[in-house]
Amino acid sequence: MSAAAARYGNLPRPPRFERVEEARLHAKQRLAAGFRIFSRFGLDEGVAGHITVRDPEHPTTFWTNPFGVHFSQIKVSNLIRVDEEGQVVEGDAICNAAAFAIHSRIHKARPDVMAAAHSHGVYGRAWSTLGRPLQPITQDSCAFWNDHAVYDDFGGVVVELDEGDRIARALGNNKAAILQNHGLLTVGASVDEAVWWYVAMERCCQVQLMAEAAGTPKVISDASAAQAYSVTGTAQAGWFQFQPLYARIVKEQPDLLD
Repeated sequence: MSAAAARYGNLPRPPRFERVEEARLHAKQRLAAGFRIFSRFGLDEGVAGHITVRDPEHPTTFWTNPFGVHFSQIKVSNLIRVDEEGQVVEGDAICNAAAFAIHSRIHKARPDVMAAAHSHGVYGRAWSTLGRPLQPITQDSCAFWNDHAVYDDFGGVVVELDEGDRIARALGNNKAAILQNHGLLTVGASVDEAVWWYVAMERCCQVQLMAEAAGTPKVISDASAAQAYSVTGTAQAGWFQFQPLYARIVKEQPDLLD
């Protein structure tokens, strides 16, 4: 651990729960908040987009948004749970076929991934058309240094499991992927982490698009990028950055907890 990272060793940590019911409620509250945050940041586009979180008791199933409900109206009580066959086993709504095709394959390939997020943000979509990874041109983009991939095999709307498998392979062990001609995908050990990485990566795409439109950005050296990553790019950093967003959205929109 670097000296800089060690200074943050006493920050709050993700909670642990003795009862599965407590863990499930916590995950669903974070998930509902994640959708509200996406809407708050303009990361909603019609019915496109999905965030998922594994169920703590039945880890081959995941909770996600009811298809066709606007992100700004999602609450804990209308989330749905989907099994490994794509069937809704809890909740009264249908599942987005693309959510199942992508997320089920990622959850299967990555046992460490508890949550995954994908939407159609404007800047992520724009950057994805270039088919290039982000460069470490700012301190914030160093959070993704050597920790994101590019999936360059766009095959139309993702409704088939084989394309979900290809996306999962392209993602590898990284925390994020740029889906060419499509958008961004982020994962994490919690909803908190996955949602934060998505918001942060969308902003990094915006910054790099603006910087390249103005000129040729200076790229941060590998040594400096590695140091910044050790502070800003860890799972703990991702989880912690989400906490103020959660507090704000719950205060502004407490009905999400219903």
